[in-house]
Amino acid sequence: MNFPQNLKYSKEHTWLLVEGDTGTIGITEFAQSELGEIVYVDLPNTGKSFKQDEVFGSVEAIKTVSDLFMPVSGNVIEINKDVVQQPALVNESPFEKGWMLKIKITHADEINNLLTSEQYQQLSGQ
Repeated sequence: MNFPQNLKYSKEHTWLLVEGDTGTIGITEFAQSELGEIVYVDLPNTGKSFKQDEVFGSVEAIKTVSDLFMPVSGNVIEINKDVVQQPALVNESPFEKGWMLKIKITHADEINNLLTSEQYQQLSGQ
């Protein structure tokens, strides 16, 4: 199982790639493997604002639906339209092609509340 070192992780199984004041968000390889085959991804419109730990969307697998939680506060600046049209990208490539959205981070200090790769790996029991 892959736990990229350059990412931050939430306890709710989302990852965050920080590039300046922009954050790219997706779900972890562990989360997608637990969910199984993802058949639908529901994401917000651009321009919408979310607080840390707020639900920003959901993923639907064959047997379950799971909420997606915002790792840090921010404003949605881009959604991955490919993942909406091809939800299986989340299973095939959770850290590259399967990213969900990009945000303008509004509270950078909240990044300190997230887990490192090693901490998330321990949390997930891998």
